[in-house]
Amino acid sequence: MESKSKTLVNWLGLLGIVSFLSYAAAVIFAPLAYPGYDWMSQAVSDLSTASAPSLALWHQLATLYAPAGLICIMVVCIAIQGKLNRALRLGIYTWAAMCWVSTAGFGWFPLSESGMDGGGFQDTMHLIVTAIVVLLSIASLITIMIGGYRKKKFVSLAAYATIALALMFVGPIGLALAPPEYFGIFQRFSNMIAANGFTAVLGIFLFLGKFGIKLE
Repeated sequence: MESKSKTLVNWLGLLGIVSFLSYAAAVIFAPLAYPGYDWMSQAVSDLSTASAPSLALWHQLATLYAPAGLICIMVVCIAIQGKLNRALRLGIYTWAAMCWVSTAGFGWFPLSESGMDGGGFQDTMHLIVTAIVVLLSIASLITIMIGGYRKKKFVSLAAYATIALALMFVGPIGLALAPPEYFGIFQRFSNMIAANGFTAVLGIFLFLGKFGIKLE
């Protein structure tokens, strides 16, 4: 992993970028199929609700988002076995668990036509999945920060984790301070940029061969 030549494992890290770009394309272009959608005030999840007019386009654009992201993070988990330090490994494994919960949970329980205010079983489960994903994300990023700042070689990864964590809190803070018509803007910071962006960062580290280092 430390050699200059790239292995298949390294190249699979680029799937993290593919996943991010697929999700970004859905977020940016799916509103074209949703008349009246206001990206500044509405949540990203509104684009993929069971009755959303943009649902078909969303699925087309986001086709590579979940599979590419999951393959990337699982290859990262394989690559770091016996390497890094315990906190870094635990943090990355927790991030992988978050990705699985997010993919399966939101796939099983998409928002209904009623949306966040529906109050039905499906919408309640969607909110529960959201809470679990948020908690796992925060726990993962904090653990990666603890492990990364201990070792000079991974200070940059810890810094990216810090930025991602800060962006995750931009959403709730922005919602508390800004008018409701700006909900969508702040939600995108914590959703698209922080969560999906960090998977891409892990993929880039894998591509560059930075996980082939034993730090125990």
